Amino acid sequence: MKNKKASLDKLNNILEMPKEICTNEPKVTIVGFGEMIVENYKGILEYENYFVRINTYIGVININGFNLNLEKMTEDDIKITGKIESIDIERTID
Repeated sequence: MKNKKASLDKLNNILEMPKEICTNEPKVTIVGFGEMIVENYKGILEYENYFVRINTYIGVININGFNLNLEKMTEDDIKITGKIESIDIERTID
């Protein structure tokens, strides 16, 4: 398994591909306190206007705030808008 991972890392470096494209690791982009984009997510565990839990391939992302909305969702990414107060990450695998 480690040999396969090393080969993938080497190929990614040669092709200059971003890590999140070739793996299932999430990429989180935060714009100010009002917008957040999560790429490579698995699903939504909970959704309220004050709390969102997003499942990823390596853990759970908890977003707390006010007037939170799931503004845009695709198969690959999700955009959360509103007044984001805090973000908590729960790792489930190493």
